[in-house]
Amino acid sequence: MGHRLSKIYTRTGDAGTTGLGDGGRVAKDDARVEAYGTVDELNSVIGTVIAAQPGALISQQLTDIQHDLFDLGGELCIPGHTAIQAARVATLEQWLDAHNTHLTPLQEFILPGGHAAAAACHVGRTVCRRAERRLTTLAHGEDINQEATRYLNRLSDLLFVMARKINADHGVGDVLWRHERGTGE
Repeated sequence: MGHRLSKIYTRTGDAGTTGLGDGGRVAKDDARVEAYGTVDELNSVIGTVIAAQPGALISQQLTDIQHDLFDLGGELCIPGHTAIQAARVATLEQWLDAHNTHLTPLQEFILPGGHAAAAACHVGRTVCRRAERRLTTLAHGEDINQEATRYLNRLSDLLFVMARKINADHGVGDVLWRHERGTGE
């Protein structure tokens, strides 16, 4: 294994810049930093989903996804580096199809909620969509791996389906959005 962190703070970022994996330095609000920072945030949210005990299979899949997201963060931290391959996108599609097969078709919009792990999946879905937007912003000025964008797009869909599957597996119904409802008076 490479370098070990023996000291957590370096003081090198005190002036508002941060180091990239290739040794370059950029502003902490650079589009690249925003992209990999949001991927890191997503990875943390997925850890929260796992901690909420969604079930063994989904936990294992989410752990695999955490490794992918760590790789994606590295890819984004090193300009020109590629880590996410089409095979990882295909894996997400297989998992998505397998989970969705057992769910009742949606007739209405659903709200985030239900089981704690399902609600956390919905948070992950929204953070994933933000990561995808940050990657799109980065792509306006730099060449990026298109598989990375596809990966985040599929992952947000998978997190939505996983939330529904978690609710179903735990006997909790999806929270349906009701257009017509009382005013609360």
